[in-house]
Amino acid sequence: MPYLTIQTNKGITEEEQSRLIKSASSLVSTLLGKPETYVMVSLMPPVPMLFAGKDDPAAYLELKSIGLPADKTRELSKDLCELIENNMGINKARIYIEFSDAPRAMWGWNGATF
Repeated sequence: MPYLTIQTNKGITEEEQSRLIKSASSLVSTLLGKPETYVMVSLMPPVPMLFAGKDDPAAYLELKSIGLPADKTRELSKDLCELIENNMGINKARIYIEFSDAPRAMWGWNGATF
């Protein structure tokens, strides 16, 4: 049920993409204490992006999950920013993250909702 999407204006190789989404999946599972079998991660191809008036490398992440605890967002932000900085070389100051706690009835899976 956790879903992390990563949008960036920086291109990376297919090998780097694979490594990044696998690392992200494992990290989200660990940080949220949820089985990785429910974690989904997507990486958008390089998209035009401007941050602070510059087109230097930047990233926008969205993390959605049922029961996303507000008291964990600081830790999640720190660890997700480090993940992007370490894997993509994007400065943490050029990363925004949006967190969303999804109600169970609004999250579908396997022909039903949670």
